[in-house]
Amino acid sequence: MVKIQFKQKCNECKTNYVLTTKRQPFVVCYECQKKDLAREITDPFIKKILTIPEEFYKENAFLRNIKINYLKYGTISEKQIAAFKKTVEEMKTSKK
Repeated sequence: MVKIQFKQKCNECKTNYVLTTKRQPFVVCYECQKKDLAREITDPFIKKILTIPEEFYKENAFLRNIKINYLKYGTISEKQIAAFKKTVEEMKTSKK
């Protein structure tokens, strides 16, 4: 299946372009979400999972949203953890 992507301006800063699909209605760039991602994680299990290279967060809005949701609500589901791990593994294999 071919995923069609295009660039759209960030909905917050209106200056940076973000690679997106038609299924993502609200687009936010990495620079706008950077302050939300910078908070400290105290749970050692979650900290181990969410500690990945910063470039992965720059490239993938899904990974940023999972981390921001954890920081906002204090928990994430097992399905979210599994999807996060799967996406990180796919990104690691595509880099090689």
